Amino acid sequence: MQGPQQSLGLLTLVVRDYDEALAFFVGKLNFRLVDDAFVPEQNKRWVVIAPPGATGGAHLLLGRAADEEQARCIGRQTGGRVFLFLYTDDFWRDYRDYLAKGVEFHREPAEQPYGTVAVFKDLYGNLWDLVQMKKQEQRPDAADPA
Repeated sequence: MQGPQQSLGLLTLVVRDYDEALAFFVGKLNFRLVDDAFVPEQNKRWVVIAPPGATGGAHLLLGRAADEEQARCIGRQTGGRVFLFLYTDDFWRDYRDYLAKGVEFHREPAEQPYGTVAVFKDLYGNLWDLVQMKKQEQRPDAADPA
């Protein structure tokens, strides 16, 4: 008998403004706009984006801060730790493209046992890892097969 099958569908990223967030994620990081619909009863938009070429995995829901408490969390959703991990099939292509588009890197590229990685900041200061894995089974978050 097989147990439950679950996956993460959406992660909310608190943003200051929908359109400025879209300009960064779609315009600079080449994310794809999946959904952008107005929700009149809540006076907000349902804005979902996904990395280029993503066929599965979690997408980002861009959630505009609704009050001062949420606004204080913009750019610090994880207290200064790397927040999201963006896997790529070509690290150097994406790294050069991001640099050319003005994306700020917090930590320069480095070769690690699991692959090539650099840390960049999004428009609000959240830290992201850009990672090209050497082998899928060597992901830092993968379970030990032994």
